[in-house]
Amino acid sequence: MHALLRQLLDMGQEQAKQQIEKGLKLYQSNQREKALHVWTKVLEKNTDPGGKFRVLGCLITAHSEMGKYKEMLKYALAQIDTARDMEDPDYLTEGYLNLARSNEKLCDFQNTISYCKTCLNMQGTTVSLQLNGQVCLSMGNAYLGLSVFQKALESYEKALRYAHNNDDKMLECRVCCSLGSFYVVLKDYEKALFFPCKAAELVNDYGKGWSLKYRAMSQYHMSVAYRKLDRLPDAMECCEESMKIALQHGDRPLQALCLLNFADIHRCRNDMDRALPRYESSMCIMIEIGNRLGQATIYLNVGKCWILQKELDKALDSLQRAEDLAESVGNKLIVLKTHSLREGIFRGREQQEELREQVVKFLQCVEELELYCGMCGEAIGEKNQQLQALPCSHVYHLKCLQTNGTKGCPRCRSSSMKPGFV
Repeated sequence: MHALLRQLLDMGQEQAKQQIEKGLKLYQSNQREKALHVWTKVLEKNTDPGGKFRVLGCLITAHSEMGKYKEMLKYALAQIDTARDMEDPDYLTEGYLNLARSNEKLCDFQNTISYCKTCLNMQGTTVSLQLNGQVCLSMGNAYLGLSVFQKALESYEKALRYAHNNDDKMLECRVCCSLGSFYVVLKDYEKALFFPCKAAELVNDYGKGWSLKYRAMSQYHMSVAYRKLDRLPDAMECCEESMKIALQHGDRPLQALCLLNFADIHRCRNDMDRALPRYESSMCIMIEIGNRLGQATIYLNVGKCWILQKELDKALDSLQRAEDLAESVGNKLIVLKTHSLREGIFRGREQQEELREQVVKFLQCVEELELYCGMCGEAIGEKNQQLQALPCSHVYHLKCLQTNGTKGCPRCRSSSMKPGFV
């Protein structure tokens, strides 16, 4: 009787495995709704914890790529419950990583960091250790979302080391794209272009069997860097390539980012008639998927459009909305930018009391963000300048390091001066 029961259980597990594979083939051929239907049926019928964990992983990935982040979080919570029942550290590590990613997508960055730290403290096998690079990447993205730049860079460097040590080209590609974003924020546009170009090289050299999302991702980040360098035709070409793939694969998050970048390109050309509708289209998707940081960025850039058009009351309204959203996710840099722009408006209007308030708040943000070079004392992130990170992940002007030289980091007194990965 026991042997028969075991045989039936094995048959059930094998059938579940086949159905999961069937769903994957449907998903890879862009039949997403059919794939989700297959996986949902497996989830309803499957009693094997291992099979349940695997199908939940498929559902998490699919909902992430579709921008359905609340659904992604729901499945991630179910997966961590399954992993706890199994009492397996490898499954727990993967489960907590998916919880971290879900919170990262929903811009709950403190929760992301907390779950990432839980992952890194798990005593798993080599399987879970191989996930540590992805954990560090997610943690870096969360710290960047919070404008904690040293910790973001430190996490990205760790992720890059894991990628190199494990010869994980996909992870390296993703880290390079995130480093592109990091240097866009700090306005070292040479590095901001270098890293996504490196990602594109990895896709060309190793990505024959990869998802097209890696190509789309690298093209998008290249486009942003080209726009910052005022190479607008190159920016447009890369963004069009990225958008084409995003539309083919129903990648709503990437569509939103591309629309935002198209709008920024048109704003740089002073073509507000084309910029504003694209901001609006991007905003619709950002609200749909729950990307509050994306929404804050759109309001900030729409505010810049209104300033260019001398519609200052509309600008102030957009900037207030940007500040409220940025504060809700903890992004101090966007808050700083809103104060800087409002300072300019109130100075032009000679509204002295409002001007003083914005100046004070701006300086408070600068102090909190530590956006200054520890050698020359001048700001970092105000204009396009070459930067260099030390192994401690503190960032300086490259010219200051070359000119002054030192035996240690002026901020933390770290003795090593060998340049880091990034």
